[in-house]
Amino acid sequence: MQKAETKPAPSVNRFFHSSFVIHYSAFVLIALLALAIRLPQLGVRPMHTDESVNAFITGKLLTGDAYHYDPKDRHGPALVELTLPLVRLEGSKNLSDLTEAQLRLVPVLIGSATMLLFGAAVELFGFIPCLVAALLFAFAPISVYYSRYFIHETLFVGATLGLIVSGGRAVLRSSLLFAALAGLCAAVMLACKETAGLHFFALGLAAVIGWRLHAAKKIPVISVWLTGAIAFLVGGILLFTWGGQNWSALADLFRAIPHLAARAGGEGHEKPFAYYIFLLNGGGSGAAICILALLGFYRTTYSFARLTLATYAILIGVIYSAIPYKTPWLALNLWLPIALLAGFASERLWFASTKPSVRAALLLGTGVLGLLIAHDTRQRVFEQPADERNPYAYAHTSEDLLGLPVRLNELARQNHLANPRIAVVAADAWPLPWYLRKFSSVAYWQPTQTAGAADFYITTTDVSGELAQRLKNFRPDYYGARPNVLLILWSPPETHLSP
Repeated sequence: MQKAETKPAPSVNRFFHSSFVIHYSAFVLIALLALAIRLPQLGVRPMHTDESVNAFITGKLLTGDAYHYDPKDRHGPALVELTLPLVRLEGSKNLSDLTEAQLRLVPVLIGSATMLLFGAAVELFGFIPCLVAALLFAFAPISVYYSRYFIHETLFVGATLGLIVSGGRAVLRSSLLFAALAGLCAAVMLACKETAGLHFFALGLAAVIGWRLHAAKKIPVISVWLTGAIAFLVGGILLFTWGGQNWSALADLFRAIPHLAARAGGEGHEKPFAYYIFLLNGGGSGAAICILALLGFYRTTYSFARLTLATYAILIGVIYSAIPYKTPWLALNLWLPIALLAGFASERLWFASTKPSVRAALLLGTGVLGLLIAHDTRQRVFEQPADERNPYAYAHTSEDLLGLPVRLNELARQNHLANPRIAVVAADAWPLPWYLRKFSSVAYWQPTQTAGAADFYITTTDVSGELAQRLKNFRPDYYGARPNVLLILWSPPETHLSP
């Protein structure tokens, strides 16, 4: 890392001295392209367990159930609060009305709109770094893949960028407006995932380090900090209590701390320290982008904002790597600073020499990298979205499971059952509540419970005791739920006969 300086790279200001409208139109165009690449085949990939949980919560709220924050394993309400107006606008009234494409449209829109936030970050980081970062977020496989996932991560990362941009402007301008926006972004982060506290710590410490190493201005007045804190508290309370309808959620939020501490230990998702390094360096494009990010870290002239961003990249990377619990979508949080650091390197390389041969070589390298990104995105997002070989498809629902509700409908028609009774006996039934949502008589039982009478049973392979005796004359059909998890659809022998 180069010694901190008080001025950003002057060549950027000389080269890009044009109107705000012209600059920002580039990010609007990138956002539209990002939307175009995210929309196709939204409903093709099977619903991951986490997606089905969020869908189930959305469906319950559609039918008028009161929101209840579950601190154990359901995260905050922000994603569902954004989803409900959209699905209602499309006419959905309950869980059975919902579709994969409807639900995934929300993260698609959020992921595409994030490109506009990169445009707002130009004042802090410069035009070229933000343009490169926006392009990487628009087309790189990890950001495209998870912005088509009905989980909180895309919204969380967008809110994180919003906090960085508005917080940076609040500090540098002593602006109350941007302080309030920063507080609201922080509230959205917390209402997405409780792990927002890790990011608050990393960003706060990075800002302190950046200020000490690059004390370009005085610390903002107390009113700026108070405005941000009040906006955070008010926004967080309104989001978590569902507009004041469920005040117990605030107490539940504090009860989530012991569970989060326990989960950080792994709970079956333990990975080595270097897991995210290998994940982000995968594919033909990953390593090249990470090398660019390292170059941007070591060879960039640092303003306060850039120094803070680079320090945050180190801190949040170390924190996420040190925690044993790891899943691939969490790497999207690391992709944000990596994309901006890669932008710093691109700026440095472009202005390192004005020789036509050097510029031509850079453009050629950019074209090759673009082709590698396109190949990786096509393969991981569209060709192998649920394949076990895809590192982003973690514990993903198998395409084989899509045939289970189809088979149930076929068997019900054969036996003239307009409303078949289905009993699901499994310790973890997800994502079956999603795939059985159009059947009105479905009951879920734990293996230790005595299941009620049913026309069809769905179990795992470890059936025993009284239920095994009951199913002795039933016919099994096997379906892969996800890697190493097999489900059995049990039906009476006569249901396998033609009508």
